[in-house]
Amino acid sequence: MGSRFQQVQRLQRLTLAPTSRILARNVHQSSRHNTAIQGPGPTSPHAELLSTKPYRQGSSPQSVLARLPTSSVARSYLITAMSSSPALLGLTFTVLRKMLDSKNYLMDVERNPLIRTLLKSTFYAQFCAGDKAHEVKPNLAAARSVLGYDGVIIEYALEVLGGSEPTAAETAAEIDVWRRGMLKSVEMASEGDFIGLKWSGLGRHALHLLQTQQDATPEMWAAMTAACDAAAAKGVCLLPGAEEELTNTGLEKWTLALQKKYNTPTYGRALVYTTYQCYLRAVPGRIAQHLETASGHGYIAGVKLVRGAYLDSEAAGTCFDSKAETDACYDACAAAVLRQSWTAAISPSNASTPFPAINIVLATHNTASLDAARALRRTQLQTQDAHSLPRLAYAQLQGMADEVSQALVQDASVKADVNARVVKLLAWGTLRECLNFLIRRAAENKEAGFRTQDTRRAMGAELWRRVRGVFGLA
Repeated sequence: MGSRFQQVQRLQRLTLAPTSRILARNVHQSSRHNTAIQGPGPTSPHAELLSTKPYRQGSSPQSVLARLPTSSVARSYLITAMSSSPALLGLTFTVLRKMLDSKNYLMDVERNPLIRTLLKSTFYAQFCAGDKAHEVKPNLAAARSVLGYDGVIIEYALEVLGGSEPTAAETAAEIDVWRRGMLKSVEMASEGDFIGLKWSGLGRHALHLLQTQQDATPEMWAAMTAACDAAAAKGVCLLPGAEEELTNTGLEKWTLALQKKYNTPTYGRALVYTTYQCYLRAVPGRIAQHLETASGHGYIAGVKLVRGAYLDSEAAGTCFDSKAETDACYDACAAAVLRQSWTAAISPSNASTPFPAINIVLATHNTASLDAARALRRTQLQTQDAHSLPRLAYAQLQGMADEVSQALVQDASVKADVNARVVKLLAWGTLRECLNFLIRRAAENKEAGFRTQDTRRAMGAELWRRVRGVFGLA
């Protein structure tokens, strides 16, 4: 423990220096995660990356992490070192939770300048892309030009986890905040990007409706379709996130209604996706049911696969008992949708049902799952026209396992796959709006601290490589 604190102290100044990054999201994954970038401005904590030499196609960096700014590498090393200490990580989780719930000035992230500066320079800078367009937009551009990603997932981090019953006026205000945040996300995006979102971000009444599997109110539906219409006009896609299983049935009901409306062949791609958490025992059956519905109604199914981010709050028996079972479920679901064929794991109620057209997002930091998916696509490319394969995006979170993301970006087989892309999720919002997001990142690392060891070793090796380079020893 003492040595870990010394590591933290040695890196503190470096990690608080100016930096840049990207973002993304999911949990109960496995061996790896990635990092991110952020915006400009004279006092921006994310200006360094923007001054980095742009990545040139065909260049040969000395290491897979060579494109990252040193401050970003050091901050990743510091946070993953903390994640490997249960005591430090538990303390971090507790403090973040108190900040979310506290009305005390000393713990208020918006009013206490010391807390605000410390949090914004560390955890917020690691996992979030900024709170205003002038901070976020340059990060989106840098994600492509500096780090080489094919696109980004822009996620407005606002979400609701509960609270007292709102008044009608409060409900209207909460819907309006969500609508404006979503439209701002679409405005910042470029064609081909994704927009991450939470239906629960529509407010407390929306969360109640979701948990009781009721339809959205006309006002909520208007806000949702406004976001979809804006996304369609801009050429971007929507990735509604999954939540606790208590809420997922309602979430899927809303999402599937939008898929039927917007995922038409005339648009040419899935505008709206459904997120499936593969730590849930019921997920393979639900995917099969939803794909069968898509086939019957003739729309393009949008499938985003994650392992899951709410393990601590799920009811007993809802999830698989072991990580190995979760991994097996994830890989089986990924193989079925990549092959576009029914399997023993994902089978329709009517065996004669044709498999629907499908677009896929594999959101994972698990290298074994990624290796399996890439191997399958390589095999398919040997016998099939690349354009006949389903659209595929490999997606990871900002601030976690950059070595995995950068390996994907620089992989020759991924570059050759015209229907495959590598994207990073960048969350944005105020410190308070992003607190739930940050708490979940801490919870992920708390559940699987071992998973961050690979990233810590990769970042440590990269820091050492750069130190040696300074002295001409590389």
